[in-house]
Amino acid sequence: MAKIRLDKYLADMQIGTRSAVKEYIRKGRVRVNEAVVKSPEQKIDTETDTVLYDDKPVGYHTYEYFMLNKPQGVVSATQDTKEKTVTELITEKNRKDLFPVGRLDKDTEGLLLITNDGALSHELLSPKKHVDKTYFAEVMGKIGQAEVVKFKEGLVIDTEFTALPAVLEVLSFDEAKNTSRIRVTIHEGKFHQVKRMFEAVGSEVLYLKRLSMGTLVLDESLAPGAYRRLTEQEIQMLKETRNIKKNGSRFSADFKERYEKEGLGAV
Repeated sequence: MAKIRLDKYLADMQIGTRSAVKEYIRKGRVRVNEAVVKSPEQKIDTETDTVLYDDKPVGYHTYEYFMLNKPQGVVSATQDTKEKTVTELITEKNRKDLFPVGRLDKDTEGLLLITNDGALSHELLSPKKHVDKTYFAEVMGKIGQAEVVKFKEGLVIDTEFTALPAVLEVLSFDEAKNTSRIRVTIHEGKFHQVKRMFEAVGSEVLYLKRLSMGTLVLDESLAPGAYRRLTEQEIQMLKETRNIKKNGSRFSADFKERYEKEGLGAV
């Protein structure tokens, strides 16, 4: 990796603002390879140099990857003057430039990838990639084979948008509540897409939760609002998404079986 300025190094690792870390450096609070450095402009090799601030090591992290189980009531943004954002939920982080990959509506729960890897985000969100996104939903009315076929053929949403073919699975029907529990896998990510698709077949989404995106599947142990770092395997599999066939769901068979067995009780 190319060398970067010492003040940028420290600011990236959230030691302080760029102006604040310059002051820390000039006051002799920063050492590089055991030597006090008072020049903010000094170049640092992020892979070989050892940086200490107030005698505490400051490691450099180029990219960070977090799996968040987004709760309802939080917006998918990096900052908002009125609402709490998903990045505010990530408290144990090294980078200050994290952002959500895509967005979930304020009232939607589930899997959201938080990172600062712009290249990976582009791969996952590019319309040309058709990365699978699987959701669980509770919707109004009885959803049957007719709706399954319409989703499979490519649902006409309005005069300007026809959705790509999607996989709709009906899990159960509650006659007393007149609601259906479904799982749907789409291959694009238009505005309010899942909600609009069910409106197009005369239904309404009452509850929506994203279960997976590409190869990344929501960790069932994460409560709403909880998060964890991605494993190296999860990161590598996501980066290989571009090489995965675009047709069919990537929703793992064992995950699918487990949810069906448990009746989606954790959702």
